[in-house]
Amino acid sequence: MTDRERVAFSPDPDNALAARRAYVRGDVGLSAGAASRSADAAADLVSLGFIMAAIRRGARLWVATALLGLVLGAGVCIKEPPAYQASASVLLTYSPDETPSSAILDNQAVAQSRTVAQLAMSKLGIRDGLAGFDGAYTVSVMTDRVLLFTVRARSDRAAVARANAIAAAFLQFRADQLEAGQDLLVTSLEQQVAQARQLQGLISTQISQLKARPRMPGRRVLLKSLEPQLGQANKTLTALEQSVANAQASTATLTAVKGSVILDTAAPLQYSRNKYLLVYAATGLIAGLVVALAIVVLRAVVSNRLRRRDDIARALGAPVKLSVGPVRLSRWRPGRRGLAAARSTHARRITAYLRSCVPVGGQSPAALAVVPVGDPGVAALSVAALALEYVREGRQVVLADLATGTPAARLLLRRGGGFREATDEEATRLTLAVPDRDDLTPAGPSGQPWVSPDGEHAWFTESVTTACAEADVVLSLATVDPSVGGDHIASWADRVVAVVNAGESSWTRIRAVGELVRLAGVSLYAGVVAGADKADESLGPLQARETIVSGRWRGPGTEYR
Repeated sequence: MTDRERVAFSPDPDNALAARRAYVRGDVGLSAGAASRSADAAADLVSLGFIMAAIRRGARLWVATALLGLVLGAGVCIKEPPAYQASASVLLTYSPDETPSSAILDNQAVAQSRTVAQLAMSKLGIRDGLAGFDGAYTVSVMTDRVLLFTVRARSDRAAVARANAIAAAFLQFRADQLEAGQDLLVTSLEQQVAQARQLQGLISTQISQLKARPRMPGRRVLLKSLEPQLGQANKTLTALEQSVANAQASTATLTAVKGSVILDTAAPLQYSRNKYLLVYAATGLIAGLVVALAIVVLRAVVSNRLRRRDDIARALGAPVKLSVGPVRLSRWRPGRRGLAAARSTHARRITAYLRSCVPVGGQSPAALAVVPVGDPGVAALSVAALALEYVREGRQVVLADLATGTPAARLLLRRGGGFREATDEEATRLTLAVPDRDDLTPAGPSGQPWVSPDGEHAWFTESVTTACAEADVVLSLATVDPSVGGDHIASWADRVVAVVNAGESSWTRIRAVGELVRLAGVSLYAGVVAGADKADESLGPLQARETIVSGRWRGPGTEYR
């Protein structure tokens, strides 16, 4: 055995896939682990293509959510239309001891205070809650001397009235505060004058008393100490009296009050109902679109469901020889209900491929088993359509519906368990075999009959054997459950095709179905993927080539093709 063959037939299961790929390429120098990592890197990454594919799959969801957001946004605009707005500006004049850059911020905070809002409400005669009124206007700083009041209300007239009232209330409150500050300053100065006069009188009294006692010891020393104090008291009193006079005669406060006025009376701002309707609708549309796209992408990233042909082929252990788009089934829509859905392009392709999988030229009858992975609806539709095709060609067909819920029998309008033939003229050559509900592993013509709980053999297998002896084709639809196994499939056919619905089953589920089929000793011929992405560029049949090159199929009972 050459080095190339030795690597390709490596028994190490972790390196087998990489080794087989190296054999196919002729690249033996590359280590098996490195080959596996390099080959699988693109499949494991959440790339932009992966996200775009998820977005395309979720087109219905995000389009519907975006439209819902658009409708909700427009509905909110109609139900609760945006308020009308009006604005008024105020020009402020400051006293000499104020700094405009900081004083304007103080005035902005005062204008937005509850006190000013309450004063404006009393002017307007509004008795509603303060919270609604206080939150319905904003004050913006335009310059160091200009404040802009913007008010919202249910009508333009109400907005104008409220804007004027709030601006006037602010000016009134500011004037009251300035005048109160001046009054407080004058009162404080007058108190200081009174204290200075009292001190002056006390010192003058002491000096007079000392002068009245000429022979008093230390008289001259005391007079020398009190006379300077009296002079200082006189100066302080004079200065305070002058300050009081200046404060009373000051025009700074008057200038600040009179110079602060409403610069521009309130005027309504431009209002367009159609514009707001468009803005609300666009906002709802964008919000709905963002939420839906986030859901679609997050769901795709965290999902463990398989969609790519390559991934499904690896999990199934068989090549994916056919992948089609979604087959739409519906219980009420015309064209998608019942067997009518079999006329769709994708369903016809699956039916045609299943027909090509039916053995030709072998022993009669030709047998094929179809195993659905996930929802059996698509597989049941294709098997039922294939059975009717054979019937129309004049062939005798046995269709065994072994799947949970008997979906194929329901499509052919046959319900319940047991073995019976169709009664209408076209389907006289079609025999439906539906096992009893208690028969979990219904055996076919080459299997052992099921033994009922009372110890008697059921007549299902014997009747099937009789019908199959006269049939040209035997089709079976069987679901594989890990809890009961799939050994009974070998009694129906030696060739199995698995139908996988993309995005419905996890790796574990697909892997379990493939292994159960192989453990039953049946050839898992191929896989069919329904609902595959158009952008899927993976090569599903690569698994078959790799498995053949390795020199063996991984499951027993399989054959080279």
